[in-house]
Amino acid sequence: MVRLVLFDVDGTLVHTGGAGKDAFARTFAAVFDARDGVHKINFGGRTDVSLARELFSIHGIAATPENFQRFFGSYAFWLDHLMSQSNGSACKGVLEFISELRALPRPPVLGLLTGNIRLGAEIKLRRYGLWEIFETGAFADDSEDRNHIAAAALERGRRKLGKDLHPREIVVIGDTKYDVLCGQFIGAKTLAVATGGAKLEELKTHTPDWAVSDLTQIRAQEVCL
Repeated sequence: MVRLVLFDVDGTLVHTGGAGKDAFARTFAAVFDARDGVHKINFGGRTDVSLARELFSIHGIAATPENFQRFFGSYAFWLDHLMSQSNGSACKGVLEFISELRALPRPPVLGLLTGNIRLGAEIKLRRYGLWEIFETGAFADDSEDRNHIAAAALERGRRKLGKDLHPREIVVIGDTKYDVLCGQFIGAKTLAVATGGAKLEELKTHTPDWAVSDLTQIRAQEVCL
């Protein structure tokens, strides 16, 4: 029986209408007077820290702790501003699937496994009333490497549910190959959803336990029981 379900954020839980990428662009322009490169980068499945590091490299900016701090302080401001105007939405089937999970006889704990920094994930999910339902999670604050973020999510899950939590009692849900691969890295089950940038057939090549076009195509009982 599945005891913990970990969701990715962008393209899995919500579409932000491009607010995240725009917040990166505005931050680099405002803080570092760097105005090119952001919209040429594929953000799908990447961690915020790795994206910032790549843009530092493109513009010849030193990737120092101080510059990361400057970047993410401003980024949170811009993201909050842009999300307040966003025309995004929860991804198809998400609200219904979460309701099904919570209605199970023994509902799993719901958590996050995302390349967003924690504050970024909170800003995005609060916009759609989704932040409060997640009891645990791991973020780009934990590591630049998504596999290590997954390991942090597993450790936090064990703190909450007990050291006997087995990786196969965890399902990782995401919309990119990186979500599938990091779930497999910790030995979890994986559910790939083609609600982000990746096509369903491409996701299937990474052998997730389930692959669906969106979360209306699978029942919580099928995944968890």
